[in-house]
Amino acid sequence: MIKRKRIRDRGKFSFMKYFQKFNNGDSVAIVRELARQSPGVPKRMQGRTGKVIEKRGSAYVVEISDYEMKKRFSVKPIHLKKIKDVEVK
Repeated sequence: MIKRKRIRDRGKFSFMKYFQKFNNGDSVAIVRELARQSPGVPKRMQGRTGKVIEKRGSAYVVEISDYEMKKRFSVKPIHLKKIKDVEVK
């Protein structure tokens, strides 16, 4: 679980991550950016993966399965990281 940033990185964030774009159906992982906390992400969602459902304003709606139940979270793009789709055969 991410608790702290390195001393040189505190308070800074990447504009590239802030303005990244996702398409519907993209697989993403939730990675909390600690420099931006205002409408952040719950701690328990750190590291979870899911699919982008839609874009709402500047945020994306991500569907995550919590055991058997599907849950939707509205997450800003700075807290998301695109991952490859792994197909199970």
